[in-house]
Amino acid sequence: MSYDEAMESLLTRKGIGKKVANCICLFGLHHVDAFPIDTHVKQLLDKYYSDGFDFERYKGVAGIIQRGVIEGMKVLLVKPQTYMNLSGESVAEVMNFYKLDPDEEMIVIFDDISLEPGRIRIRKKGSAGGHNGIKNIIAMTGTQSFSRIKVGVGEKPQGWDLADHVLGRFSSEDRAKVEEAIGHAMDAAVLMMQGETDKAMNIYN
Repeated sequence: MSYDEAMESLLTRKGIGKKVANCICLFGLHHVDAFPIDTHVKQLLDKYYSDGFDFERYKGVAGIIQRGVIEGMKVLLVKPQTYMNLSGESVAEVMNFYKLDPDEEMIVIFDDISLEPGRIRIRKKGSAGGHNGIKNIIAMTGTQSFSRIKVGVGEKPQGWDLADHVLGRFSSEDRAKVEEAIGHAMDAAVLMMQGETDKAMNIYN
């Protein structure tokens, strides 16, 4: 189900309100646009966004952004919400807004149908390799010299549409492999941020 459909269905269940329904959608169904609001979140919204969110300031970003600190390093985590083939529009806007150098300060993590589920591959730079999202990032940022981590999702089944495959759900067996691969990608990204890309490649490729 889409997020809206899932919310509508969950809210018909006795005892489930908006907050719990959003929690289920976010943590159980992986709908990243779900936004559970409890007492603490409401207090933060009232404190920092009493006049509403400043959509004009972030116009063009078209993504979900989280600022934080990982291993003492300040990071921006960005998930573009444009069509996947237009990921570069969001990425370029973020790089421009925060005045970042994509060659030095960006790691792109993306799916790759040429790798089996559970495999990751790290590259310091390179062409798009047929991946339309990466092709758009290269076009919009004007460089292909950014670091990247490919996470395998396997080839699409015969007769399937590619979009249905990459946006679909994994089998239980593949899901376990992909969860492990995501953990490896996270550890690899930390090494890469620490300037240890060669070490990450030796460990995980």
